[in-house]
Amino acid sequence: MEMHPNKRQGWSFFLYLCMCGGICESFVYVMPEEMKPGSLVGNVLEDLKVDVKELSAREGRLVSKSAKQYFQLDPHSGNVLLKDRIDREALCGQKDPCVLLSEIVLENPLQVHRMEVEIQDVNDNSPQFSEKEFLLEIPEQTPLNTRFPLERAKDADRGENAVQNYTLSSHDHCRLDVQSHGDGSKYAELVLEKELDREENAQFFLILSAIDGGTPKRTGTAKIIIHVLDNNDNVPQFHQSLYKVKVMENSQPSTLVAKVEATDRDFGSNADITYSFGQVPENVLRSFKLNKQTGELIVAGTIDYEEDKNYAMNIKATDGGGLSAYCKVIVEVEDRNDNAPEVTVTSITSPFPEDSPQDTVAALFSVTDQDSGDNGRTSCTIEANLPFMLKASENNYYQLVTQQPLDRERVSEYNITITATDKGSPRLTSTRIINIQISDVNDNSPIFEKLSYEMQLQENNIPGLLIGVAQAKDLDMEQNAKVTYSLLPGKISDQPVSSYVSINSETGNLYAIRSLDYEHIKDFQVTVRAVDSGSPPLSSEVMVRVVVMDENDNAPFILYPLQNGTSPNNDLVPRGAEAGYLVTKVVAVDRDSGQNSWLSYELLKATEPGLFSVGAQNGEVKTVRPINKRDTYKQKLIIGVKDNGHPPQSTSATLSILLVDGFSDPYMKMVATPKEDVVEEEDRNLTLYLVICLAAISFIFLISVMVFIAIKIQKRRKFLQSSTQNFPVGPNFPENCGDADAGSLSRAYNYEVCLSGGSLNSEFRFLRPLFPVFPVAPAQNQGDSRTSSHHIEDQHRSQVRRIDLT
Repeated sequence: MEMHPNKRQGWSFFLYLCMCGGICESFVYVMPEEMKPGSLVGNVLEDLKVDVKELSAREGRLVSKSAKQYFQLDPHSGNVLLKDRIDREALCGQKDPCVLLSEIVLENPLQVHRMEVEIQDVNDNSPQFSEKEFLLEIPEQTPLNTRFPLERAKDADRGENAVQNYTLSSHDHCRLDVQSHGDGSKYAELVLEKELDREENAQFFLILSAIDGGTPKRTGTAKIIIHVLDNNDNVPQFHQSLYKVKVMENSQPSTLVAKVEATDRDFGSNADITYSFGQVPENVLRSFKLNKQTGELIVAGTIDYEEDKNYAMNIKATDGGGLSAYCKVIVEVEDRNDNAPEVTVTSITSPFPEDSPQDTVAALFSVTDQDSGDNGRTSCTIEANLPFMLKASENNYYQLVTQQPLDRERVSEYNITITATDKGSPRLTSTRIINIQISDVNDNSPIFEKLSYEMQLQENNIPGLLIGVAQAKDLDMEQNAKVTYSLLPGKISDQPVSSYVSINSETGNLYAIRSLDYEHIKDFQVTVRAVDSGSPPLSSEVMVRVVVMDENDNAPFILYPLQNGTSPNNDLVPRGAEAGYLVTKVVAVDRDSGQNSWLSYELLKATEPGLFSVGAQNGEVKTVRPINKRDTYKQKLIIGVKDNGHPPQSTSATLSILLVDGFSDPYMKMVATPKEDVVEEEDRNLTLYLVICLAAISFIFLISVMVFIAIKIQKRRKFLQSSTQNFPVGPNFPENCGDADAGSLSRAYNYEVCLSGGSLNSEFRFLRPLFPVFPVAPAQNQGDSRTSSHHIEDQHRSQVRRIDLT
């Protein structure tokens, strides 16, 4: 790239003075259009008189003055690189020179350097005619050397790359004369060199070629069809060959701009004149309309001074015989104050330190107006009673600086309204609001939303499941308000806290590391710490209690009768038993708690369906009707046990019942059956021994239960006296409170023994509890009460006894 840092001539808009302080000297670079993105435009280090290190330290950046950012500054090398491909014709059209304005902003101290990049044209467009064919009607006996203006070819390129010459295919009657306008553009005229004779040649064709001056040259062609008309010896004559008029910008459609008039001395149809445009650009056709009959030129589109300051057009007058004459109309557009000033912010310091001294620059911005003259001159103000003021700089730049000390505790931010007004009539105003945040210091600790948290977690959870969230808020701002969460070290069941729970350091979400079992751990506590990111950091802590919720994950377990099949399990029923006779009792337990441990019993299958029934709540097997001799001596019952969980879990027990005449002989012979089964005679002595043992054991058990209840009542009285604050006692507080979470075995049982005639072994049957169990334990000081209470409750829940008598 060729760089001209001191280039001044060639551009009328490049007249400004070097600025001191905020605005410094300008740099000019030149580059061709259609370069690839990433191409080097220039290096600013030498022009800025800085090195790469200083450029990076001063946060050098490139700010475009146009709507699109075409360039970017590499702060590590000082190179200005092309960001996007540039099409000069799309960017500037026919405007010459085509210049893109940007600014290089350096901080500490603040400097703004104006950078201009001139986009040079390349020959990337071929000349084009508006139509492929043109009809030219020339009457015979037209005088020699008569000139006929031809259509100008349009070439989007400029300078040497634009149309430089026209050529015409050779013909005896015509030649081509190429001339130049005052702006250097070429146009061609067809000159008649030989008289036309319609009877000899009524029509002929010519090829008009437009050639640009680029390398390589590009060419556009059009066909000219010449019709030779019959004799019409008078050509229309305009009153003026050149019309100069003015029109106000933004004039309404149908506004009269000018009226052209031509006369013809012929008579009849040869004297009827019609008007039309000849060889005019597209912007003229979009903006104006010509009345064919009257020659009135009116506004048809939008007239914008900022787009086109003048229009030039040729108007053709044609009589009825086909003779034509041309005049030229030049329309100058007068500017109107139709553009409000624009405020462009170059730099804002936000957040702004509250301890900044006076005259510290908080923002840098510029005010521009696209209008001209007084319509483009602007002034700028801000609101009163602010700790800021404006300082005007050169080239319509303003600095927003502090004039009073700032106090964030009083005002944390400022929304400053910048008002820009031009000098036009009527005056136009625009506003721009900039927001400046006042920076903070770290003087507030994070505060949790609650003093303590209690969260619930279903047992058998999936590892990584979200338990809950413990969030804290910090009244400070930005980095001082950024909170990080962590768990304090501790123990849960002799295991580190980190093996049970983890916390998201950013959100405060608590996650379960492992799957928990309610039967092993019912609740635990962790301490969450919230630390902000200020300097020095501040923190706070909160206690989180996690309660494990029971799930129906344990099926009922049959305690009696045993289902392992290691010994016979026959129950004897005398044939003389009446309805309601208690045969036996099925005893089952469930490790779950609450309603998950509530068990129900039902008879699934029986040899004699109507002979026995099972208590739905207690599992007692009783006779429904008296036993008669027709009943089969060997009865088999399948009893189902189901808990109350969701979904419910169940198991079953199989009972074998023998119907006998009496209990006198433990080895009594079995009644003959079709299956040839034998019932052994009962051993009466063994039954007597078993009854005596059962009575002794029941008496000992009853004494133990009474002693245990007395101890519990004594401890409860001490507990109520020492901790009335935590455990209120009143008429509505039940003394015999049961633990619903203690499972199905947290009660004491008495026992009944039955003897089977076909076996030497008998088992105890668990019956209803005779005495309530009190799970409440005395409170301890400083947190020991909770641990000991849980320990005593666990002991009570585990008191399940089973006695086998052999």
